[in-house]
Amino acid sequence: MKILIVASDKGGHFAPFIEEQTAALQEIGVHVVRYAVTGKGILGYLRELPALKQMIRAEQPDIVHAHFGLCGVLANLQRIVPVVTTYHGSDINVPKILRFSKIAMRLSAWNIFVSARSASLAMGYGQWAMGEDVNRQSPIAVRECNERAFELYRRDKNRLQKRSTLLPCGINIPKPWSELQNQQVGQLTLNQWVQEKLSADVKHVLFAGAFDNAVKDPELAKATCTSLLASSPLASRLILVELKGYNRDQVTALMYNCDALLMTSKTEGSPQVIKEAMACGCPIVSVDVGDVAERTSGIEGCYIVPSREPAAIAEALHKAIDYAGRTNGLERIIDMKLSNELVAQELLKIYQSVLNK
Repeated sequence: MKILIVASDKGGHFAPFIEEQTAALQEIGVHVVRYAVTGKGILGYLRELPALKQMIRAEQPDIVHAHFGLCGVLANLQRIVPVVTTYHGSDINVPKILRFSKIAMRLSAWNIFVSARSASLAMGYGQWAMGEDVNRQSPIAVRECNERAFELYRRDKNRLQKRSTLLPCGINIPKPWSELQNQQVGQLTLNQWVQEKLSADVKHVLFAGAFDNAVKDPELAKATCTSLLASSPLASRLILVELKGYNRDQVTALMYNCDALLMTSKTEGSPQVIKEAMACGCPIVSVDVGDVAERTSGIEGCYIVPSREPAAIAEALHKAIDYAGRTNGLERIIDMKLSNELVAQELLKIYQSVLNK
């Protein structure tokens, strides 16, 4: 089976989670070819159509798998090869992009949503199911509403709902720290690099993104740390670490060694950074976005805050920093079958289903 992956170009490669999923597909014998979209905005994407058609004629793939709604629109403008589109969250959460994603949903042979919340929002059920402001709901209530909304979504008799799957992106299960720490980073081992990066007498909180990414709401994260410093004995001993500019091994090293991971995003789909932190046993504090509450439910050392008030998040962050040891997040990842190897197997089933129609 040959699959053509269509996704945005990120400097000569796709986003890391798409690259890792692609590699997992290749590991199970799927022949993968790539089309990287370099255009910007809907017009930039549409200008790519002639080149995409040319590649399809040359490669003759069985299926085109598009990642994100705009790529789904582009891929579906050719009607020779069936298209599977995965929606990762930003293409659902941003209204001006959602309208294009809905076009892709109508045209795609199959649609993959990474979280129940994304699926329900795409169908317009999320707001009805939640009723009041989501920030006033408890994590359990939010999760129940998400489940109810997705159940309605699945029961809808519209043809679209019969062509969709809820399938979060998987992660690569990290090596244990004992095996990873001796890998070289320049002239240092990862263990030496961590010791230089993270002073032993300071608490380090890993921010779930870059400080220049407004969607991640770094200002709320900084306000949370300020609130914590003002109300706890951690004063002058807390550093918020920006997750930017590190390679994969370094990110894993930080997750193994930071005291907690903090997510304050305004919107998310099924954030990879949460699943990766879980696999490293890193305590987690997050506002209730995407499927974070569902993924971390019941894990000691992980806290979902239904409010966006810095003081409330700071209280949870204090608990996470004081949590003894590592969490059992890796067990949860394995139980939920969220390794890239198992997700690739599920994708293969979807491809076969589309081809057998």
